[in-house]
Amino acid sequence: MVKFAMLSAWHVHAPDYAREINQHPETRIALVWDSDPVRGEAFARELGVPFEPELEKVLNNEEIDAVCVNTPTTMHREVIIAAARAGKHIFTEKVLATTIEDAYAIAKEVNQAGVKFVISYPHRAQPHNLFAKQIVEQGLLGDVNLLRIRNAHNGTSAGWLPPHFYSLEECGGGAMMDLGAHGMYLAAWLLGKPKRISATFTHLTGKEVEDNAVAVIEFENGATAINETSFLSAHSPFSLELYGTEGSLLIGGPNRQVQLRSNLLKGEVEGWVQPAELPPSLPSALQQLVGAVLRDEPIHFNIDDAVVLTELMDGAYRSHKLRRQIMFPLT
Repeated sequence: MVKFAMLSAWHVHAPDYAREINQHPETRIALVWDSDPVRGEAFARELGVPFEPELEKVLNNEEIDAVCVNTPTTMHREVIIAAARAGKHIFTEKVLATTIEDAYAIAKEVNQAGVKFVISYPHRAQPHNLFAKQIVEQGLLGDVNLLRIRNAHNGTSAGWLPPHFYSLEECGGGAMMDLGAHGMYLAAWLLGKPKRISATFTHLTGKEVEDNAVAVIEFENGATAINETSFLSAHSPFSLELYGTEGSLLIGGPNRQVQLRSNLLKGEVEGWVQPAELPPSLPSALQQLVGAVLRDEPIHFNIDDAVVLTELMDGAYRSHKLRRQIMFPLT
């Protein structure tokens, strides 16, 4: 049995992670901590567990095996490093940090502590995106030259995002930092090491953080990725498009259709095809952590992947702020 401490109810997905932990037969929530006592006490009451106002006491509690980090993004360095030094296994909501310096500092402590670590990258666990990875690795598109990802919702325009998601001090950014993270980690997973990035953000609703954003990334293999995101888009289904010298792969639309056309399948299949079977889903990030802690099972979204996302995100925000392209690696 893995006993978790919920570290904050700040993030909108904190209740979802709590529900997943409570429903898992090998885990349970033992207590809650939050930098905001009112919020933390309310969350603890909902979960029927004690609230502990002092983080140090939580991390010194020998009954706690792991932590579920849902704090403001800008608190991640402080909280995750403290958890690692206390020997607690770590699940965290993305992104790891808002700057590459903080990401490196966190990674150093996690690696030195030898604790299990996983970050929430749900799109990398989904069958249609696993199929995209498979197609790229099999070379069915030839040399991939363009990736386009759109991941957006209407959280701001429809008014359902919590007010603190517009705090630059707490979030470090807006639509790109939150929703755009999925496109960032998918692009790096599919295309490899980034070479340069250019980003444009807008503040159409006058919030402190951006509500509409696009980043264009060139990778070392010559491919370009376009990562689009927004808090202002009603009825905007996820889409992923991959284009190469020998074919194209289209994923998305209302039904998340998967369509492939490849010159390398001539004689076998002609025209656009829909795969009869997609790869099975990977376990969720929390399931991966539990399996790793109890049975040393593999973790697919590890600390190295977390650092890669932060580097891309840091580069995007530098680009927008400085109004120029940013080269990798960041210095």
